Amino acid sequence: MSFKSGFVTIVGRPNVGKSTLLNAILGEKIAIMSDKPQTTRDKIMAIHQRDDAQVIFMDTPGMHKPKHKLGEYMMKAAVETLKDVDLVLFMVDESKKIGPGDQWIIDTLKLSNAKVFVVINKMDLLSFEEYADLVEKFQAFDFVEEVIGISAAQAKNVDLLMGRVLDALPEGPMYYPDDMITDQPEKVIVGEIIREKILHYIRDEIPHGVAVEIEKMKTRENGMYDIDATIICEKKSHKGIIIGKEGRKLKGIGKSARIDIETFLDAKVFLQLWVKVRPGWRDNDNQLMNLGYKHM
Repeated sequence: MSFKSGFVTIVGRPNVGKSTLLNAILGEKIAIMSDKPQTTRDKIMAIHQRDDAQVIFMDTPGMHKPKHKLGEYMMKAAVETLKDVDLVLFMVDESKKIGPGDQWIIDTLKLSNAKVFVVINKMDLLSFEEYADLVEKFQAFDFVEEVIGISAAQAKNVDLLMGRVLDALPEGPMYYPDDMITDQPEKVIVGEIIREKILHYIRDEIPHGVAVEIEKMKTRENGMYDIDATIICEKKSHKGIIIGKEGRKLKGIGKSARIDIETFLDAKVFLQLWVKVRPGWRDNDNQLMNLGYKHM
């Protein structure tokens, strides 16, 4: 039996469902999800293992015009993934037209040597006529090999998409051990889980000027984890919003994060959270380096 392997990157505008798709494919929560745009900040490498194939996925930040150094880093991370992959999944949502953001991505993809599939997410929100019209628009681009409709949140047509992905990949070696699902250290995933809960709890009250730094992550003899994490924000007023009245919001963030972290680590967790103000951290090279954004 032949063995297929290859690298696939998922690109698209912010908030089109890239992380939702990646988690649906893997069956595990690797990339954080939020209804806010620009949730993913770095390249997340996740590995889909099968008896006959190994597919290495790159989930990227949503492509957008950067407004600060963190934004510049995010765009560089997204574009860099196009260089050495076998296949690009260009993900769009149920929008009925190709907007400026999509057009910028299309112009970028024209320079890639990889095969390109257009993945229309949230197809269940489109009528048959609207879906057919959108398919026709993307099929008009000569570099697009296939257009596939899915609903990532409902896992609809995800198996169909994976079948097409495997058909497009070459025969190749197993690049990573068969029990490995991501290249990200546990600390990074834990920090991302906490950041996801912050985004859910604070809603639209503060912008994306939050980061999470894992100060300590140790295992006790009984297998329980002690985790200390600092939530970093840009303004004193944001700190108050994150903590909430009588600390309720911070407690809610901590409880929700702990449940997901315990599932991820398959162990009990004692989680402590603090909140610190670091003005302008998204435009500070040293702060960004300290938080793991190393490829500026």
